[in-house]
Amino acid sequence: MAELSEALLSVLPSIRVPKAGDRVHKDECAFSFDTPESDGGLYICMNTFLGFGKQYVGKHYEKTGQRVYLHLKKTRKLKEEDTNSSSGDPPRKKPTRLAIGVEGGFDIPEEKYEYDEYVKIVILPEHLDIPRDGLEGLPDMVKDRISSAIEAILTADSASRKQEVQAWDGEVRRVSRHAFSLQQLQNAVRIPPCGWKCSKCDMRENLWLNMTDGSILCGRRYFDGSGGNNHAVEHYRETGYPLAVKLGTITPDGADVYSYDEDDMVLDPNLAEHLAHFGIDMLKMQKTDKTMTELEIDMNQRIGEWELIQESGVQLKPLYGPGYTGIRNLGNSCYLNSVVQVLFSIPDFQRKYVDKLEKIFQNSPADPTQDFNTQVAKLGHGLLSGEYSKPAASDGEQQVDKGIQDGIAPRMFKSLVGKGHPEFSTNRQQDAQEFFLHFINMVERNCRSSENPNEVFRFLVEEKLKCLATEKVKYTQRVDYIMQLPVPMEAALNKDELLEYEERKRQAEEEKQPLPELVRAKVPFSSCLEAYGAPEQVDDFWSTALQAKSVALKTTRFASFPDYLVIQIKKFTFGLDWVPKKLDVSIEMPDELDISALQGTGLQPEEEEMPDIAPPLVTPDEPKAPMLDESVITQLVEMGFPTDACRKAVYYTGNSGAEAAMNWVMSHMDDPDFANPLVLPGSSGPGSTIACPDPPSEDSVATIVSMGFSRDQAMKALRATNNSLERAVDWIFSHIDDLDAEAAMDISEGRSAAESISESVPVGPKVRDGSGKYQLFAFISHMGTSTMCGHYVCHIKKDSRWVIYNDQKVCASEKPPKDLGYIYFYQRISS
Repeated sequence: MAELSEALLSVLPSIRVPKAGDRVHKDECAFSFDTPESDGGLYICMNTFLGFGKQYVGKHYEKTGQRVYLHLKKTRKLKEEDTNSSSGDPPRKKPTRLAIGVEGGFDIPEEKYEYDEYVKIVILPEHLDIPRDGLEGLPDMVKDRISSAIEAILTADSASRKQEVQAWDGEVRRVSRHAFSLQQLQNAVRIPPCGWKCSKCDMRENLWLNMTDGSILCGRRYFDGSGGNNHAVEHYRETGYPLAVKLGTITPDGADVYSYDEDDMVLDPNLAEHLAHFGIDMLKMQKTDKTMTELEIDMNQRIGEWELIQESGVQLKPLYGPGYTGIRNLGNSCYLNSVVQVLFSIPDFQRKYVDKLEKIFQNSPADPTQDFNTQVAKLGHGLLSGEYSKPAASDGEQQVDKGIQDGIAPRMFKSLVGKGHPEFSTNRQQDAQEFFLHFINMVERNCRSSENPNEVFRFLVEEKLKCLATEKVKYTQRVDYIMQLPVPMEAALNKDELLEYEERKRQAEEEKQPLPELVRAKVPFSSCLEAYGAPEQVDDFWSTALQAKSVALKTTRFASFPDYLVIQIKKFTFGLDWVPKKLDVSIEMPDELDISALQGTGLQPEEEEMPDIAPPLVTPDEPKAPMLDESVITQLVEMGFPTDACRKAVYYTGNSGAEAAMNWVMSHMDDPDFANPLVLPGSSGPGSTIACPDPPSEDSVATIVSMGFSRDQAMKALRATNNSLERAVDWIFSHIDDLDAEAAMDISEGRSAAESISESVPVGPKVRDGSGKYQLFAFISHMGTSTMCGHYVCHIKKDSRWVIYNDQKVCASEKPPKDLGYIYFYQRISS
């Protein structure tokens, strides 16, 4: 006991009690996916509150000198059923927001497991173990301090738990503007406590009570034909009676109330009074139907309904071992799961992060949970090591048969890559293509001038603009990572079937009958490729040859071919009302692909270039007033973007139309000055540029340097483009000959390497070039009507067979649906 007392006294100054703002990592190791349920448990540093698995706790001590850790070990077991817990329990408060474990949100779902928890203090390097109840005999001051720290760590919300709550937090419902002035008809209508039916059809579920006249009508019809027959909303259109309550959701705590006038779920503080008008006593009502929030949660978390893409109709063989590790869905995180499974099937990403794991961990900062390289290496090792590729133990053989694994839960990784991002920091569904580019951008920023695995995707795009009035041309190059392939629906092979289906669908909707079986458009891949390579007409093009507006043809080609070609099928588009919609299309993607015909040629001997003169954006009379296309600005503003951002979009795209301006907006939404007023050269006020702009950011400089340019070139390009990273890269490519000449002049004048571009850094981007022949090795598929909902899975070809990765389920694929993919990954065929 004396030895333990002496040891505890020696480490007492380093023991801290967690305070508000401290992140307590008691669910997951900073360097692995070990948890308190792992064989070795989890060690929480009682000074930094970082968690470590058995393999890494000693290394943390050696690196930091921190000696005292709280060791948590949990053993899971099935709960014994409580026969006494029945209807006597008080009703749970009805959720009013799409959130979990917060005020107004859902209670945390009750676990069917309970845990035996073992807690002790461990002091390194002696590995002295002190049970939680073994503090007796110590001085009261020492015992109280240690006990307080233990209790605070055990009761604190873990860092991952806090992140989940923030990510799930949804919008709070507002009080309806009709709640205090609702007119209710004196028509003596009385509503029975059960047995309801729509007054216009035979539906007995999804029923809504109009709180003005007491009509009971069915709800809206969903996109798949389920739901109601739209009678409630039609009644509102006929009468203008605004508020309705969903029958079956009424409890003493409230109910689902919808305002058709406000087009949203709302709160009604006078709900009890409004219901009493029809003889309904809220205090005696019980919940018999799902709330709209519960239905939304169900929709967000439900998977397994799209049989074709998930191959649900056949018994699939589960796969386990290195490279076959499942990933838990952390709440609509299937987009992330699918992307990282594909990326870590590529050797360059394996070499960068997994092969250098020990070096990355050794060089990690004091808080490795916030280090990008550490968390990416940890993720890659978790996927490829096979340590976590084991059948889920919860339901024994049943889970083995289904191929469901315990897998890994990359909470730290998801939290880090989404930090500060308005979308990826939430648990809402996201676009896998947008996340792919977001992750690529983060890799770019964190690689600096070191080995960069992004090079496997990077390629140069050659764009040729031909002025039809003068026949003169302009060539530019830009970097890209994805080939976006248009879908020409007019090329569908089954047009007659599609027309017949649309007619049957229209009739079914008019007659309120079930929708007919879906007929999917079949578009040849060759037609998509032709559409990509076809010249595109550009109206209102400013021709420097004419010094006036003209019409031009834009042709897009590859200036280089990447090692891995990523193809996005542009299934998602905007309707005339700017509402996103998905094209339901089948495209037979080839196993082998040759795009050599799309290789750019550059300026040809018979072609004459347009002069390189910037388009004038000011009038002679008003040198500081920009001539911007107000119709394009208005169009963008009506979509919800800030006016100043829209003005900049039109300015920086040279009045070249709505599509170009929209692309600029989407590319610069994350810029810190996105919504700042437009400033132009010549003055420091709005409408002109500051004469001495801020120096380029080091992140932007490093990004350009990582592409193979020198620091001087990066600085010059950023200054020339007002510190716009995207425009700076384009500027370099359009001035590459001038930069080459400057580099040659520097060397001929005998300047030192520090004064000129380094001879060790090649001029030009770091792009790999080679054959344009590829073979398909992976694809990501999306199920649902929008990228903002639904589910993602991926198929990857490994060891000459296709494998399906569906979150925690990893199986050999029997019939990979190559025609229904969203993003395809092709690997160059070695010559």
